[in-house]
Amino acid sequence: MKKIGIICKAGRSEPLEILKEFIPWLSRKGVEMFLDAETASMLNITGYSRSEIPKSAEIIVVLGGDGTMLNVARLVCERAIPILGVNLGGLGFITEVQREQLYEAMEKVLSGECPSEERMMLMAHIHRHGEKIAEYTALNDVVINKGALARIIDLETSINRTYVTTFKADGLIVSTPTGSTAYSLSAGGPVLYPTLDSIILTPICPHTLTNRPTVLPDDALIEIALKSPSEDVFLTLDGQVGFSLRREDVVEVKRSPFKTRLLIPFERNYFQILRTKLKWGER
Repeated sequence: MKKIGIICKAGRSEPLEILKEFIPWLSRKGVEMFLDAETASMLNITGYSRSEIPKSAEIIVVLGGDGTMLNVARLVCERAIPILGVNLGGLGFITEVQREQLYEAMEKVLSGECPSEERMMLMAHIHRHGEKIAEYTALNDVVINKGALARIIDLETSINRTYVTTFKADGLIVSTPTGSTAYSLSAGGPVLYPTLDSIILTPICPHTLTNRPTVLPDDALIEIALKSPSEDVFLTLDGQVGFSLRREDVVEVKRSPFKTRLLIPFERNYFQILRTKLKWGER
């Protein structure tokens, strides 16, 4: 692989420090690079808009945290471009490589010896008055939640065209296994092994305490209709993209035809990751 896109977390000094050595190293390897424009401008070199990079790159190297990874996953999913995440953030659940491992990881990538792992994604359609008005893709989760001052909301929920219940809650999370350790976990949802093909439905602070998180098969079609008059209700994708909902809007969520491909240069134990990141076993 000789065409590599590089996308960095904005506003951080660490990527710039890394790139001062990493770019010359890649050049000596005969690699053609496509660096995001914002970072490139700080290094006084030619850059590319983030939307242009997937058109040319064979892989994407992300220097940042999970937030940057989620953004890039949505950006490149239609082209199935593999992503190598270098963790410069906090938890780093989906950024596989630590800063000091970058060059060893890249040697494996450039030699074609780096395996990859596929993660399922979700697709969300918003329907208003019977017409589809928006469409989004997410790697972690699709969330409907109320604003800070809004009252509890009513979310009429069906699965595979069969009515399930009307959640009276602060909101509802539809999550992938990758997203099971994100917002869904904080709302009491289960941890799923990230390569599973399942969907988690997790209510946020439900008024009925017996409304519990539910694990669904990956072919489930979930339809959520907003029945509350509140104007302060939003759909968010991976906690990064937002859309304001109105009463009687219907959010349709199902498995996306696209997947995220994560490059895994080193052997790792997912349960070790949980012990490290979530502090399992500590007192």
